[in-house]
Amino acid sequence: MKHLHLLISISLGLLLINCVGIKPINPKKIDNKAVWGKIAPYFEPPAEYKNTYGSYRSPLLFYNGDTVKTEKDWQERRSEIRSTWMDLMGEWPPIMTDQHLEIIDSVYREDFTQYTVRFYWTPNQQTEGYLLIPNTKGKKPAVITVFYEPETAIGLSNKPNRDFAYQFTKRGFVTLSLGTTQTTKDKTYSIYYPNIDNATIQPLSALAYAATNAWEVLAKIEDVDSTRIGITGHSYGGKWAMFASCLYDKFACAAWSDPGIVFDETKGAGVNYWEPWYLGYYPPPWKKTWSKTSSGDNGLYSQLLEMNLDLHELHALMAPRPFLVSGGSSDPIERWTALNHSIAVNKLLGYNNRVAMTNRVEHSPNEESNEVLCSFFEWWLK
Repeated sequence: MKHLHLLISISLGLLLINCVGIKPINPKKIDNKAVWGKIAPYFEPPAEYKNTYGSYRSPLLFYNGDTVKTEKDWQERRSEIRSTWMDLMGEWPPIMTDQHLEIIDSVYREDFTQYTVRFYWTPNQQTEGYLLIPNTKGKKPAVITVFYEPETAIGLSNKPNRDFAYQFTKRGFVTLSLGTTQTTKDKTYSIYYPNIDNATIQPLSALAYAATNAWEVLAKIEDVDSTRIGITGHSYGGKWAMFASCLYDKFACAAWSDPGIVFDETKGAGVNYWEPWYLGYYPPPWKKTWSKTSSGDNGLYSQLLEMNLDLHELHALMAPRPFLVSGGSSDPIERWTALNHSIAVNKLLGYNNRVAMTNRVEHSPNEESNEVLCSFFEWWLK
């Protein structure tokens, strides 16, 4: 048989490891107090931004102007937000819940096994990525990492501080690293369903749909605790992780590394939701891409601006699930004015410490921001 069922392959791999004398490592105990100490300061806005909401329309107002006053009201409002955005971006095909990861190759690295895997992330398209499983016993939390290609997150590229999957695996997480390798090579970057010439879903939403199917297939892995699966990514991957976690409730938590969490054309190409591979899709050939501002006629993106809709509404869909913004040049400290709206929703629901943000000057992540990001997942998932 060309491809073995993943669970059988994992069992054989661990048997081989034991046969050559490598013993399973003991999972490291988490010092809860120390982990919380690393992340606690980032759940509190600075004094100058506390209880400030900017010009963003409150998610606690229905589109007809009525106020959300109770948890039941919020559930209705939440459905209104999600259905409105999904109608605008294009409805997803059915989520695929009946497939298993197909293993292509495996290699033992340090204290974990790296599997090259394949699955359908849309009904008509397969993808290949990497599943990393630490050599520890029992059910484990898991994180899906998303980027332009899957090699960076597992530490097999020259992009520093973007090896999220590797870092998580070394901390005892199962990780699944995914990327849009072929479209990145083609410089079309995203996922187009059913095809690039006639996409019926905005590409950024199609990426979220693909990550949703990744959640479903990862949850079937024997080593994974399906109640403890999160998602993260940087920049392009941050946008991808944000839309996926906001639109699919089964993600337990999420961290978005400098994606541009709201529409802001003053930040140039770093917050370029108008591009045809995000929310400004139109059939190719594309006239101009990687522009610093929108042209004023960028399909759905322009329509969203006209409707006074912004991404803080999607953030609110996370409540009460926790999320972290690992902010850089695209998401400076003043983004608290948008995040405060999610804090208000959580407060209505009776939750504190569910919205956090770190800030750095540069767009690229660094060791300090990554330590908080990893500790965030350790706190909420381990």
